Amino acid sequence: MTQGTLLKQITDYANRADPYPLYAELRRTPVSRQDDGVYAVSTYWEILSLLHDPRISSDTRNRLPGMGGTLLADSEEEDTGLPPSFIRLDPPEHDRLRRLAMRPFGPPHTPRRIHDLRGELDRMVTGLIDGLRDRREVDLVDDFAYPFPVMVICRLLGVPHEDEARFHVWAEQIVAGIDPSSSEDPAQRQEAAQRARTELGRYLAGLAEEHRRTPGDDLLSAMVTEQDPRERLTPIEMITTAVLLFIAGHETTVNLITNGMLTLLRNPETLARLRKEPELAVPLVEELLRFEPPVQFLPQRTALTDIDLAGTVIPKGAPIWLVLASGNRDPRRFEDPDRFDPERVDNQHFGFGSGVHYCFGAPLARLEAQIALTQLARRLGDPGLAEDPPPYRRNPVLRGPRHLRIAFDGVVG
Repeated sequence: MTQGTLLKQITDYANRADPYPLYAELRRTPVSRQDDGVYAVSTYWEILSLLHDPRISSDTRNRLPGMGGTLLADSEEEDTGLPPSFIRLDPPEHDRLRRLAMRPFGPPHTPRRIHDLRGELDRMVTGLIDGLRDRREVDLVDDFAYPFPVMVICRLLGVPHEDEARFHVWAEQIVAGIDPSSSEDPAQRQEAAQRARTELGRYLAGLAEEHRRTPGDDLLSAMVTEQDPRERLTPIEMITTAVLLFIAGHETTVNLITNGMLTLLRNPETLARLRKEPELAVPLVEELLRFEPPVQFLPQRTALTDIDLAGTVIPKGAPIWLVLASGNRDPRRFEDPDRFDPERVDNQHFGFGSGVHYCFGAPLARLEAQIALTQLARRLGDPGLAEDPPPYRRNPVLRGPRHLRIAFDGVVG
């Protein structure tokens, strides 16, 4: 293994359960050119500088031919059949689309949208855990962490309750496309995932039209009834944004909750504290975002000009991977970084990125994880891992257990 092959090792499924020793090796050279042409940036301050550097593009169309970057060629881009969402665009177009999408989602125009969901989120979690009463072992992923975010996004978009089952099917098919198994036919898997995205887009277009006629208290209604044409997304932009909310928000929240419960079960003293001190959930989720981030790296960046960073020149048009999970464990930034410490201070992690592309749904993801982990800790009697390490998802970017079997003595309360 050489410095130029470390990303290949990190993305190898054999290292999915514990890539952190490889990240430590990668940090020995803050900016390293990989054998396939990718420039890996692995240390905290260098990652932070590029996340705020306008010379870095999130639009892969700026990547020059022949510059390399084939490591994730099959899985890096998610073909939704729609124009790029704003997370794959640069300012000023990125800024316009993000600002318009934020109007019905959060501050300054809708400051209480997420806060006012707390009661509903709590009831959703209560209902899912109540459904486990007759069980003594569950798969936290299939039985809880996947369905919960689907319920949340359906509520946000104004999806009728009777249609939620369709979103569960689409989620499973899209996940299979993002997260292949070695036994599946890649062509059939991608075809099914593309079909699910197309059906999702068509459904959302029809739902938006219904909300135009009969608006409610939801994101789609707010988008389609905006009166100022300067503050209104086009129909295709609205659908692209809604699909982004569903796919990106759902996948990362699943990982945050599942990685969180896995970490708590590996740290039973912290689990016991959370059971007695629910207020611990806020700093605990922040530490989880540092310690086991749902998004391990950002592989879509491109240099718009030659960039000299940490003594290495990244040439114009070259692909760049910002290895967020490595930066989160950088000992130059975090004391004892491989220790899980919910009381860590000055915890400016990369769990949601940074800069203009800071995660759009961060407030919602935080709230979902805080409520979910608090209730799981309080209501599952004497939980323990039935398998450790669990089987992980094959996707190296969205890292988390594909299944997490938990044995417990029953549901409390």
